[in-house]
Amino acid sequence: MTDDTTVSLLIVDDHPVVRDGLRGMFESAPGFTVLAEASDGVEAVREALALDPDVILMDLRMPGGAGVDAIRELTRRGARARVLVLTTYDTDSDTLPAIEAGATGYLLKDAPRDELFTAVRAAAEGRTVLSPAVASRLVSAVRAPAPGNETLSAREREVLTLVARGTSNREIARELFISEATVKTHLTHLYAKLGVNDRAAAVAVAYDRGILGQGLPSGAGPRARHDPNERP
Repeated sequence: MTDDTTVSLLIVDDHPVVRDGLRGMFESAPGFTVLAEASDGVEAVREALALDPDVILMDLRMPGGAGVDAIRELTRRGARARVLVLTTYDTDSDTLPAIEAGATGYLLKDAPRDELFTAVRAAAEGRTVLSPAVASRLVSAVRAPAPGNETLSAREREVLTLVARGTSNREIARELFISEATVKTHLTHLYAKLGVNDRAAAVAVAYDRGILGQGLPSGAGPRARHDPNERP
């Protein structure tokens, strides 16, 4: 900590608009100071070692240097900074490696402003901070063997079930209390796992494999709407 009340930050994200938004938000709030920004993991390690911030807000998927690699390198070098992952992705393939690499916390970008402030202060004090969705995933990972590549996560099943009912991305986001961006991320991952490219095919394959119910009745088709404006 820089003093009794101020938390120093390094913001790491490959999108300038996101960095600008986070900088403006924290600099307008009392008790925070932004030391620098970085656009990828390699730059993040360099700036962190040079500036010694209290907390690093770290995105994960960045061209030129991934967040998990940066977290792993900072841990290896014994950096004092606490890493709080702030990303769009809450899948097992993102969450577990980040935590295992040494991240102190993991939040999604749709977290409310006050929740983010509280999380940064908690991280600076060395306390673990996890969004509810991430905490649930970690508990599941501890209780059960890691699923195979073809196994849908509980959240992906929830999204797929709503898709099968003809629910739009916006409606899914509202019902599951997540952002539309997170819905699209879940869809992208479940499409890959099912080997399909669109909503209707995902539902059809899910019924065929018994993931949704016991299969489609003869002559029936999935109810998933095809909306050309929704991607994925």
